[in-house]
Amino acid sequence: MTTGLQLPGGQSPDPRPHQADDGEARHVENRTRSSVITARAAAAFPPASRSVATARSFVRDTLQGWGFTDVIDDAVVLTSELVTNAVIHAGTSAEVQCLRSGDTVRIEVSDRYPEREIPLQQAHAALRSPDREGGRGLQLCAALAGRWGVEYTPTHKRVWFQMELPDRPVGTRAAGPHLPTGLLPVTDGRVRVAVLQIDGAGAVNAWNEDAGELFGHRAEHVIGKPLTDLAAWPHTPGTSTGIVEALQLSRWEGSYGIRSATGRVVPVYASHLRVRDTEGEPSTVCLLVRDHERAVIQTPVRVPAPDTGSAAESGPADPFEVFIGSPAPDDLDGLLQRTVERARDMLDADAAFLLLATDDETELEVRASTGLPSARQRFARVPVEAGPGRYGSARMPAVHEDLSVVPGAVPLLHGTGMRSVVTVPLKVEGRLTGSLGVAAESPDRYSNEEALRLQFAADRIALAVESARLGELERLRRGSLSFLVEASDLLAGTLDRDQTLALMAQMTVPTLATWCAVYTIADQASDPYLSFVLHEDEDRIDGLKELLARIAPPDPVPTPGARVWHAPGRAAREAADADRGALAGHGAAGGETVVLPLVARNRVIGMLTLGRPADDHFRQEILELAEDLSRRAALALDNARLYSERTAISQSLQRSLLPPQTPEIPGVEVEVIYRAAGEGNEVGGDFYDLFPIRDGAYGFAIGDVCGTGPEAAAVTGLARHALRLLAREGFGGPAVLERLNAAILDEGARSRFLTLLYGELWPQEDGSAVLKVVCAGHPLPLRLRQDGTVEAAAEPQPLLGVMEDLELYEQTVTLDPGDVLLCVTDGVTERREGTRMLGDDGLTEVLASSTGLTAGAVAARVMRAVDRFASAAPSDDMAILVMRVPGLDV
Repeated sequence: MTTGLQLPGGQSPDPRPHQADDGEARHVENRTRSSVITARAAAAFPPASRSVATARSFVRDTLQGWGFTDVIDDAVVLTSELVTNAVIHAGTSAEVQCLRSGDTVRIEVSDRYPEREIPLQQAHAALRSPDREGGRGLQLCAALAGRWGVEYTPTHKRVWFQMELPDRPVGTRAAGPHLPTGLLPVTDGRVRVAVLQIDGAGAVNAWNEDAGELFGHRAEHVIGKPLTDLAAWPHTPGTSTGIVEALQLSRWEGSYGIRSATGRVVPVYASHLRVRDTEGEPSTVCLLVRDHERAVIQTPVRVPAPDTGSAAESGPADPFEVFIGSPAPDDLDGLLQRTVERARDMLDADAAFLLLATDDETELEVRASTGLPSARQRFARVPVEAGPGRYGSARMPAVHEDLSVVPGAVPLLHGTGMRSVVTVPLKVEGRLTGSLGVAAESPDRYSNEEALRLQFAADRIALAVESARLGELERLRRGSLSFLVEASDLLAGTLDRDQTLALMAQMTVPTLATWCAVYTIADQASDPYLSFVLHEDEDRIDGLKELLARIAPPDPVPTPGARVWHAPGRAAREAADADRGALAGHGAAGGETVVLPLVARNRVIGMLTLGRPADDHFRQEILELAEDLSRRAALALDNARLYSERTAISQSLQRSLLPPQTPEIPGVEVEVIYRAAGEGNEVGGDFYDLFPIRDGAYGFAIGDVCGTGPEAAAVTGLARHALRLLAREGFGGPAVLERLNAAILDEGARSRFLTLLYGELWPQEDGSAVLKVVCAGHPLPLRLRQDGTVEAAAEPQPLLGVMEDLELYEQTVTLDPGDVLLCVTDGVTERREGTRMLGDDGLTEVLASSTGLTAGAVAARVMRAVDRFASAAPSDDMAILVMRVPGLDV
């Protein structure tokens, strides 16, 4: 989550707040006072289930800081439903914006799924069931909000609701006990409270009537003068804080003096609050009373928590409910956020935080905070006992009066401006489960008394926190198991390397990380290569690729587990400093980046790199899940590599079984169509060949080897090469096939039956062609005459690879000009659709309709007829060889 918060009345909790639009600021004075936006807070949440709880905490923190406590519960409920609709049901990121205007607050929830309907189309439309999981957000807006609406753009949908503060009757925020009159503070007649406002330069720009009565100065005499001209600041040994420094603090309370018009110093007790006006300019409001009347504005001193005896006398009370309030949140994040808010309020602190311990109690993980930049700190980890940045006071209560003296005592507070802090452990049955702390901007705010009060509260909440944490872990484990099962199914469903790389990235983004990069290593001697990059924001992918291409890849370390990689973050910061405009996309890699090795068969084959947005950290559970995924992905990627290599080898061998090219025969058109059945096959049991024997003579063959696989391919290669060799040695057709039959039988157990049509062709000077053919168990060749008649061009003879002694003979066929000879394998004639088969008759009919067509057109018509005959994919190899003697008119 990324947030930005601006409050005209306090410093922004984010060190880099999102500034309001300048145009809007310039036109504030043109609006009516009720429509002026006096504060704005914005946050973006990724499409993940944890975002709903984070959004609730964001809205709760924002409205609490603005003082809109009366509408917090309703606003949090509405925000929860609308964010759930976006990140869970629609699967898109959600943007939440809170706008304060006078006594109203408007909350807008935007997502990237504008196609959904509004469930309340008409006033009389029936509401959906409240028990439905989704779709209740707009109904709740109608029920709880004063005003609400939906706005559409081509890429976004924005749902907004507006709530007004109810008229508040005179009530009680804090109260002390009933006291006898004699114990009440004593004042001198009428109590006068001087109200001064000091601008950013330290000059007085407001002076009320009581100030004039107390100090004798008229307003026109002091306005514009520096307060230092009037203040008599006590010089306390050992401190350098003066009136100038006090006016720069967000809050200050204490004693000093004001010089009256007579020159006498009037001791006063003052309370300072630093604010911003609607133009964003800082100033300080000062309330002053006579020092002996300090009880009027002094913050009450908190008393220790009552002991168990007094609590029992006042009636039974659950200490947990007393601290956390009722009803308690039902989710861990909500419980932790409520805890830090109550702890902060209990000790009147500026910030509070809660860390949970890992299972082995060696590290603490930040899970909730208030008054701190939570987006930067959430899920950050610090060691408990050893190592740099260790959390040395986790197991025992500790009070740090001034962190500037021991700056490393609480690493979480480094650079936040907090000076004093008290921390206490959360323990269950003696085991450390977490740490709770509160902090203040001024030193010396806390003592052992506050530590005891905070420890008492921590003891009340520890068991509930641990129970909720265990419940969350169980849900995470169940979700992780489902995630890994689905990931394994997806990875096992493909052997394509590029698709495996894409699946690896798509499974991690945005579920586990904001962006992902996959590096692959071809072999031990190769450097890692950036193979795939994905970001949840598609507009940032190109910038991320450019950034990663400019830095050296991570080292291929085979050590299991995730390790932090700092190079992308440094490169992103350097690029942003060099050119904020052109390299804006590089901010995508500004957060924490981790690298997990992809190890398969004891070899590092790549690295899986995961990144988070700026100032965000990975949870340990997410890293453990990513490690499990990386092991499965590595094996899938290596399987895809092996499959690709073996497929390339197989295809290379298969291509060697096909003729390199079809020769051109003078006076004869030749067309060949070959189609192997099965995925990834280039050649099967069927084969063909056409080759020159000697001058003016050409050999042709078309055959079908029984079976498939390497054994059938071996017979195919044997037959094709033997035919060429024997024919060129001068053997006639019968002798060629008889010697091939003997060679096949010599293969023994590896031999296969073979049907073969072999012939020799001699083009003639009169335009005809003479063929001598031998048909050994193969489908008979068909001759198409110019008059459209179709006849067999040979007689059937025994197939090869069965009998040792064959007596074959050849037949002579003369193709006249315009005649066509069609030779096919049985994959054509045995094409089936249910119980029907194309057969010899169907093939004859197709050929008879091809009179006058070229050889290429005849082959195409036969192939088209085969495809149309059945809807299913062919289950057998097919080869079609067409030879045509052109007519005299061609």
